[in-house]
Amino acid sequence: MIDIRKLKELVRLMSTNDLVELDLRDKDEQVTIRRPNPASAPQIVHHAPVMAAPVHAAPASAAASAPAAAPAAAAKDSDAGLIKVESPMVGTFYASPSPDKPPFITAGASVGPETVVCLVEAMKIFNEIKAGCSGTIERVLVKSGDPVEFGQPLFLVKP
Repeated sequence: MIDIRKLKELVRLMSTNDLVELDLRDKDEQVTIRRPNPASAPQIVHHAPVMAAPVHAAPASAAASAPAAAPAAAAKDSDAGLIKVESPMVGTFYASPSPDKPPFITAGASVGPETVVCLVEAMKIFNEIKAGCSGTIERVLVKSGDPVEFGQPLFLVKP
């Protein structure tokens, strides 16, 4: 069984260091995590019986992409003071209740803690995601139909 905490840490390292792919292998297992482009959510591909992957393999790959980390650091500085609305689950992000309806919210919209900001579909169930804070939507970080991970930022809110 895969250790979900280690998997989350690997995904976090990929996002922090703008890695596009991470492939960990040993004699019993293989875990590949890849993003089609750095702006999208990571996709996890499991091969063979998947068990906890050694975390020590990730820093070597992260060090190889250290020059790419500078733009990410600059983006994080501009996000200072903003509140992240994160996905509470793994699933598919939907910005509107149906394809022919307008999005729940857009950049510049005011939200309160109980404002529904999107839907995340998990196991054929559409879950309403609430802002959980008050402020103005500064940025929408995910496109409708994109897969999202647990804890992945969906929106940035200016308090």
